[in-house]
Amino acid sequence: MYAKLVCMSAQITDWNDIHVAYQVAKLGTLTAAAEALNVHHSTVLRRINALEKKLGSRLFHRHARGYEPTEAGQLLTQVAEDTQNSFDRLLGKLEGADTQLTGTLVITTVNNLAPFLMPILADFQEEYPEIKLEYATDSRLLKLEHGEAHISIRPGKKPNDPDYVVQKLASVATTLYGSLDYVMKHGLIQDLSDVTGHRFISTIESFDRTVFMQWMNANVPPEQIYYRSNTFSNFPHAAIAGLGAAPIACWQARMESSLRPLLPPPEDWNFDLWLLTHRDMHRTSKVQAFTQFLKNRFIKEQHRLLGLDEH
Repeated sequence: MYAKLVCMSAQITDWNDIHVAYQVAKLGTLTAAAEALNVHHSTVLRRINALEKKLGSRLFHRHARGYEPTEAGQLLTQVAEDTQNSFDRLLGKLEGADTQLTGTLVITTVNNLAPFLMPILADFQEEYPEIKLEYATDSRLLKLEHGEAHISIRPGKKPNDPDYVVQKLASVATTLYGSLDYVMKHGLIQDLSDVTGHRFISTIESFDRTVFMQWMNANVPPEQIYYRSNTFSNFPHAAIAGLGAAPIACWQARMESSLRPLLPPPEDWNFDLWLLTHRDMHRTSKVQAFTQFLKNRFIKEQHRLLGLDEH
């Protein structure tokens, strides 16, 4: 009989029928099961009849006092009860996992933020040693809704995805930098209209979505661009090598002792950094621990991000 039920159960596509039968066996009447399931008693009867037809076995003896499981009904009820208990234990484990500061946390961002974020990640792991970190940079930003990452740090305009919890981390200042030797040879820039006699580092593509690249594309003659790269992350290295002046985030330039600002950071060159989490994961303990840690750290780093106290 048990083997028959197992074989027949493979043909059942709606496991809600089994749950209904389990409630009838546990409570003894259609009315009580209907109340527990918050459905009409006719729905319970229809599901029981459909299930018996699929299994080819009678599951209940009908009598004046209610419904009593047959041998087949007792077997099915036991399997259903075991399944319910396993499911309850699984829910408990999942709830526990959400409250434990363990497991893996996947963070995604653009690659040029890595030098700034690495010390923060190291300090976070020092405080939460049971959380393993994965750091993913890509030409595309990984999708939080697809489970590719738990947390995203994005520059630019505020994201408007309705499934994301979006928090502003900081405003980041940017200006033109060159090496110390470059500044000694070519001098400083008085304002953004003063480009005569300077050599510039730019990108291969226009990157017009970025305000400082909009300025460069509109105001720097092509003959004054002596080096181009396919990514902004190469700008500091090219400037240090003396290839020209490049727009570089102030926090990034301050990590290189040989770089000097050519003019104070233009206010309209500032860009925002946004902290994104998916609403389904936002309240989990490890995500909350990291986002709060990161926000606190960014508050402490405001001077460096805004280019204050420059060389």
